[in-house]
Amino acid sequence: MREIREKRWQALVTPAKEPQKAGNETEQVMQVTKPLGRNASALKYDILSALGVSALSGDKHRQRLVLRLIVLITTRYNWQNNELSIGRAEIARLWSVNERTVKREIAKMRTAGWLEVKRAGVKGRVTVYALNIAELVRGTAHVWAVIGSDFEDRMQERHGGAQDGAGQGDATGPNVIPFQPRLRSTSAEGTWGRVLAQLHADTPAQAATWFGQLSEMAHEGERVTLLAPSRFIANYVRGHFMTRILRGYVAIDPSVRQIEVVAAEE
Repeated sequence: MREIREKRWQALVTPAKEPQKAGNETEQVMQVTKPLGRNASALKYDILSALGVSALSGDKHRQRLVLRLIVLITTRYNWQNNELSIGRAEIARLWSVNERTVKREIAKMRTAGWLEVKRAGVKGRVTVYALNIAELVRGTAHVWAVIGSDFEDRMQERHGGAQDGAGQGDATGPNVIPFQPRLRSTSAEGTWGRVLAQLHADTPAQAATWFGQLSEMAHEGERVTLLAPSRFIANYVRGHFMTRILRGYVAIDPSVRQIEVVAAEE
């Protein structure tokens, strides 16, 4: 198996907090105003500004990933229909990279929750993506005050902040998207799927926050390699949960002796 090198990119999304509802772990709730109508230009400008400042608060890998997302938004994204329709070859040309890099970077954006597949590419047609504006807005909230108090007030007025869920139905309007809490996956296939199900039954909060973000990349004999979407998550899991994960695997497959967690490669 080809050796995986860890890189220092970190997604804008942060790990979920403690679950609010039994069975489904949720994150903070906010109302997200769609960038349409009279103030559409200002809304778009503010979202892009928040993305840029948030990227600059991270390392070079995160900066590059967000810059590439911004390029897709400014050159090919249809705000009205929430569609990003562009082929891998064209993305490679815009980014000055090869198509293999495009495939990796798009996978990272999907893992971070920034992009979602709206229509899969079939019969020569390119994949159409949707931009998860709610996730981008939530993920940049920590830099609103850095940009300025007026910016923070404006974003709070437009998009709101963490709410307790009361009265949300009254806050929505035609240009407001109720921020749907992003569910953390607690289902997977194969041995890891069974391990994950047991971890979720034992500790649902940790399963949603940490284990649900992992996927099984390789299972070779007594060694299992799990893939994390970011270096931060990989390091945290290594430092806190390796024994628990190994115990879960051994309960299902006694031949497993070693667990390795790696971050998504650059």
